[in-house]
Amino acid sequence: MYKEIEVQEGFNVIKLENLDKDILNYSREVNSTFIQLHFCLSEIGKLHFGPHYSIEVKKENSLLLYNPNQNLPISLSLEPKSKYLIFIVSIKVFHTFFSQVAELIHFLDEENIDKKYYLDKPLTPSEVLVLNQLFKNQNTNSLDELYSRGKVYELLSLYFNKNNGNNQACPFLDDEENVEKIKKAKQIIIDNISEPPSLQELAGTIGLSLSKLKEGFKVIYGESVFNFLLDYKLEYARKMLLSKKYNVSEISLRVGYSTSSHFIAAFKKKYGTTPKQYIMSLT
Repeated sequence: MYKEIEVQEGFNVIKLENLDKDILNYSREVNSTFIQLHFCLSEIGKLHFGPHYSIEVKKENSLLLYNPNQNLPISLSLEPKSKYLIFIVSIKVFHTFFSQVAELIHFLDEENIDKKYYLDKPLTPSEVLVLNQLFKNQNTNSLDELYSRGKVYELLSLYFNKNNGNNQACPFLDDEENVEKIKKAKQIIIDNISEPPSLQELAGTIGLSLSKLKEGFKVIYGESVFNFLLDYKLEYARKMLLSKKYNVSEISLRVGYSTSSHFIAAFKKKYGTTPKQYIMSLT
């Protein structure tokens, strides 16, 4: 899936989602008068700069690129199930946003105006929240367009806010403490992949109501607790298969399936092939 939205003249947003089982490649010309902001919501995006150099933008990470001395065309490859957004903003438009606070943004300093700039950093829960809201909006009418523009500007303000760390309150949850509880829930699931707690037990462990856990998890991570666990288990199993250290029965037990047949069926549904066929296709 690919969609490009013009926020205003000189400012475009590109939404990319790889719904296929193969790598998705995307390319676009971008000249030296534009800043690029890359946001990866799930899986991994890889930016290619010539035949021998590339940069990975991993899940819930961002990358800012600016080089006033040369064009930086986008050559991007996305893994299956990747969700990725790109902001392309002219430096002229960008200055209009931040002219009053230019001293807070390093590459807008007068001494750096002709220098290239590169920044990669993890996304905060607040930024992930806004990106998920922006990604889900289908932008089908004028009100949706207004909503998208509002979310784009909100994300920029969060991204360049130096105080946007652990003290930045999430606009969905009551406070940042609750965000940390949701993050703790995610880690508990990962640590107990073979025997995960029930949702009610998980909610009790982290000190949130069941409804707050379910709603908060979906808003922050873009999917339900169940879907996250299923995807994580199967991706973990796939990596175990690649190691060739375990057979199918051992892997199915390690990721919490009571029988190999249930694991094989789930793996085939996700990847379109059985574990055995997957390994054979790699040899």
